[in-house]
Amino acid sequence: MEQEAVELCFGRVDEALAIMQEVSEWGKQMGLRIWPKEWLTREALLGMDVKEENFCVALYGKSAVGAFILQEQDQQYWPNARQGEALYLHKLCVGRKFAHQNMACRIVGAIAEKCKEEGISRIRLDTSLDEQKVRKIYLGMGFKIVDIIDYNNGRSMALYEYEI
Repeated sequence: MEQEAVELCFGRVDEALAIMQEVSEWGKQMGLRIWPKEWLTREALLGMDVKEENFCVALYGKSAVGAFILQEQDQQYWPNARQGEALYLHKLCVGRKFAHQNMACRIVGAIAEKCKEEGISRIRLDTSLDEQKVRKIYLGMGFKIVDIIDYNNGRSMALYEYEI
């Protein structure tokens, strides 16, 4: 039996933020290093590269299963990228009720379909290099680490890319 596709609904800021905040609270309770809730507000996230239309809720059936931000550019981590060569994925979250159901992979698949429709060949994202669980998830979906940014404070960011 064929699986139902994930539908991407852009511009649903409040709903996306609610899912992100739910995941943040769960991560905090689990002792994970995750975005603090104060980073997950309109005021904190809207800016030069992020507009309201970049917020997305992923629907599976009639249920909101996940949320993320999808940008056309990311000047912070990919300042030299050509316009239109990639979409930039941030804050990918799966609602806890839908965890362990392959939803992150389904969401990335829907983003890849959007890229194909728009003639875009890559999905890019960034995470802290020492986030082992996240690294395993993204590498398992087919992302590759294409660069590492080392900071003076001993922290490093991994830049990931998924070729469509």
